[in-house]
Amino acid sequence: MYRLVIVCFALFLTAAWATDVKQCTNGQPLPLSVDIEGCDQTPCNVVKGTTALMKVNFVGIHDNTKKITAVVHATTLGITVPYPLPEDVADVCSNLLYGASCPIDKSEDVVYNFKFDIDSSYPEIKVKVQLNLVDESNESVACFTADIKVQKA
Repeated sequence: MYRLVIVCFALFLTAAWATDVKQCTNGQPLPLSVDIEGCDQTPCNVVKGTTALMKVNFVGIHDNTKKITAVVHATTLGITVPYPLPEDVADVCSNLLYGASCPIDKSEDVVYNFKFDIDSSYPEIKVKVQLNLVDESNESVACFTADIKVQKA
């Protein structure tokens, strides 16, 4: 019961401060909500040399999902490139909040704490970032795009 109360409270907080993001173009499931810290509407301003914090609230699509990996692509000037993540960030299961852990079951509601490093060498431009959470079968569990604008400090 206590865990249910915490999860419900966390969901309320997540929904109350959600950022307006878009669904991925291939029809992958949209997360329940995404909270990009300090941003309600895109494009979100991010500062070079800092870490953008995103809380991604999603539900499991299969029972007993043991592994979920974050895959990022960035698009600017019409060019889309993969954005490699450090293993500890890409491992969704080790970054779940509110006591959640893998395996995740179908319809289980969890929140991924995604830390997106903004390298100080990035040019100051607008970028469309796609975050796709894929399971061990390479099936999308949740996917969204958000426009960001890289700024100097």
